[in-house]
Amino acid sequence: MRHWITKLAICALFLYSLLLTPKYVEADQLSNPYVQQLDVLPVVETLASAGNNYGEIRKEDFWRFREIAKVANKLEGLFTLYSDDDLGTIYLALKPEQLNKNYLATVTMESGIGESGIYSGLPLADFLFYFQRVNNNLHFVARNVKFRTESSEPEQRSLARSFSDSVLYSLAIDSIDPRSQNILINLDDLLMQDFAGLTPLLKYSLQADYHLETSKSYFGDRQSFPKNVEIDAIYGFSSPEGADLITLPDSRALTLKVHYSFSQLPENNDYIPRLADDRVGYFITAFQDFSDNNVQEPFVRYINRWHLEPLDPNAPLSPPKKPIVFWIENAVPLLYRDAIREGVLMWNKAFAKAGFQNAIEVRQMPDDADWQPADVRYNTIRWFNSLDAGFARGPTRVNPFTGEILDADIIVDASMVRSIQQEYQALMSANSSLSKNPCQQQNARVVSSAELCYGVESSNQAAMGALALSLLRNTTPNSAAMKEYVHQYLRSLIAHEVGHTLGLRHNFHGSTMLAPQELNQTEITHTKGLAGSVMDYLPVNIAPQGVEQGDYFPSVVGPYDEWAIEYGYKISPSQALKPIIPEAEKSFLQQIALASPQPELSYATDEDIWDINPLANVWDMSSDVLLYSQWQMDNARVMWQRLDKHYLSPGESYSNLRVLFNKVLNYYFRNATLLSKYIGGQSFQRLHASDDIAWAFVPVSLFKQRQALAKLQEYVFAEDAFSFSPQLLNQLAPSRWQHWGSPISNNRLDYPIHDRILKFQSKVLRSLLDSDRLNHLQDIELKTLPGEALPIPELFDTLQKGIWTEVLTPEEPQPISSIRRSLQREHLNILLEIVLGTTDAPEDGHTLAWYELRQLQKAIDIKLKQFGEQLDIYTLAHLEFTGDRITKALNAQLVSH
Repeated sequence: MRHWITKLAICALFLYSLLLTPKYVEADQLSNPYVQQLDVLPVVETLASAGNNYGEIRKEDFWRFREIAKVANKLEGLFTLYSDDDLGTIYLALKPEQLNKNYLATVTMESGIGESGIYSGLPLADFLFYFQRVNNNLHFVARNVKFRTESSEPEQRSLARSFSDSVLYSLAIDSIDPRSQNILINLDDLLMQDFAGLTPLLKYSLQADYHLETSKSYFGDRQSFPKNVEIDAIYGFSSPEGADLITLPDSRALTLKVHYSFSQLPENNDYIPRLADDRVGYFITAFQDFSDNNVQEPFVRYINRWHLEPLDPNAPLSPPKKPIVFWIENAVPLLYRDAIREGVLMWNKAFAKAGFQNAIEVRQMPDDADWQPADVRYNTIRWFNSLDAGFARGPTRVNPFTGEILDADIIVDASMVRSIQQEYQALMSANSSLSKNPCQQQNARVVSSAELCYGVESSNQAAMGALALSLLRNTTPNSAAMKEYVHQYLRSLIAHEVGHTLGLRHNFHGSTMLAPQELNQTEITHTKGLAGSVMDYLPVNIAPQGVEQGDYFPSVVGPYDEWAIEYGYKISPSQALKPIIPEAEKSFLQQIALASPQPELSYATDEDIWDINPLANVWDMSSDVLLYSQWQMDNARVMWQRLDKHYLSPGESYSNLRVLFNKVLNYYFRNATLLSKYIGGQSFQRLHASDDIAWAFVPVSLFKQRQALAKLQEYVFAEDAFSFSPQLLNQLAPSRWQHWGSPISNNRLDYPIHDRILKFQSKVLRSLLDSDRLNHLQDIELKTLPGEALPIPELFDTLQKGIWTEVLTPEEPQPISSIRRSLQREHLNILLEIVLGTTDAPEDGHTLAWYELRQLQKAIDIKLKQFGEQLDIYTLAHLEFTGDRITKALNAQLVSH
């Protein structure tokens, strides 16, 4: 009895104290053990009322949190989730100690529409965030990690004032647990407000206004684990007009699933950030350090890499404490799983050089797996289908403070392999409604970046190799040889993408390691590699005529790959010292990087290939591209001959022949285009002052440049460069299927052979006389000894003599063919543009173009006087019109000056 009297007395005193207080109850009062023991919460809830200051608890909070916790399904983990299945609502509970703490948000498009850049598996965003309580709201804030300083430095006080974080959402606090003070928010307020940014993405990619329909949107699967929370959201979008889409039954409405991962950053895991070196190609995490007074280099750059530690630090070769594990998604066809597995494990050879045994493992995702591929706990190789993607991608999620890779998922479009097996699949033309390939869109938000993808050309290269097997070696699509070819291609493709997930950037210098004669010697390619790096964009290696075929694609990683992995993952001796800072590894890393001048370790990445270096190219092969490209163009000519000899099977549509002809023509054009980079070219290496090689730039030799010009004349500009039989040209029929996914083009019905050839010739010719190239040639004359540079006059004169041979040679008159007339008119157009000042060519370019036009005009006048009556009307009209244009242009120039 005395016990109950005591309880009632305490309760009365407590209630009396509440009556004397203002309209609210402080949270620390409710944590009183005596109050909790008395179970007076219902009375407190009745008397307490709302307040507006931080730390106050509104009276409705008491009931609200407890009622939700009673009826909702509770999932405990990093954040506790309460799911109200009747209302379709998810609540997230946040502990007080989780406020202002950094977490990683990862957003993945789990389902797409299969065209126009909206594909399943694509990463949408990943960034650092924290929750901040402001009055009765919870702010969702993206952390600014670009600027840092030591926490003990005075500059720390100014950074927060100088550089803002980004408050993305302000969320109303739904309720607060009066005992634990946990904060409850409704995830509708966060994730059902187009958190993923899909509305602007759809507008950009589909060129239509789609709006999020909340009535059609809902949450899917959700899971909470100790270190991460995984949530699916399904979004319904609508557009009154819809977009020009093929894959949807009705483009006015579409549904997308997005997977969200909110995860905890690793803490106190002994990971040591590793300093970057521009001679070794890694993706980097960079920030500006205001605590460093070195104004010459304000940035700190860490490479992105996995946290890999040896199980036995004293052993020269040790298994890792925790291997890098890749899971093959259960959606991958059984036929391709072995090739994918081999492509991943190719990298263990490189890790062995760095001291790790079996650093990478491959596992198969079970058919009944209870986890999703986008779960941040799993690195997954995913398979998706599309109408127009044709790419693979290997993105990573990284700790933005340290560069530690936390998660990686590789996505592969099934059409990359399908295009090989479907031998007659048409290439996408430039004006096709399906040619919205994301890898070709320079500003595409989702899929364009330095790490991006092989893109359409990889599929084209693979399909070209399969066609070569058929045309040159009589291989059938279902033969063992073709299956082995597909296996090699997919293995190489996966190895490339896995390299990205290990932190490596592209190396477009890797293809130049072997001499052309070594490319098909398997005793070399199976040990040293087909290329210096699988991180290059490598073409299919088709052996020249009379040479036994070797590997079509790499079967092992190259020397550069091994060296780069050594730089990124080899354990430095200083790691035995604790604590260790990144700067302590500097001398160790510099010793590794000193090997960079070795030819097989040459490195050039995305920002290096669009300028002057003929050795830094995509889709080239060997140390002598001039010879290799000639081989491939010769192969193309043989394939055209085979197509001309009744290649199609009985009953097969002639439209298939048109597709094959286009494939070979494009392959021929691409290899010929590689030659032009030698003119005015300079090799470039990322050298440091301590490296053995003295020059960063080395101009291409005069011999090589003259050789390239001669090959271009022979394979691009010569009279007999393109010679096709009437029979072949008259069999190039277009497809006449008219339905979704197979539109009939509005272009010409017959094959536009003149147009195709002229466009190619024009591209090469305009490239050779481009103002940038002329400026390079002029500068190189100052960078070389006399007689070692290709003079601009020689370039102009060589092209003019090769293109106007019928006019400039004193032989008997001969008709100028239609293809040659088109080429000559284009050459004339270019010279006139230079003379009339419509380009940025150097002044010497203007005067030399004027000189060449004068020489041409004189030669035309002589030819017309000598043989005018003997010329056919095509040739006569062509020459008279050309002479008239030159006269008028030169007179106009004289008047303007």
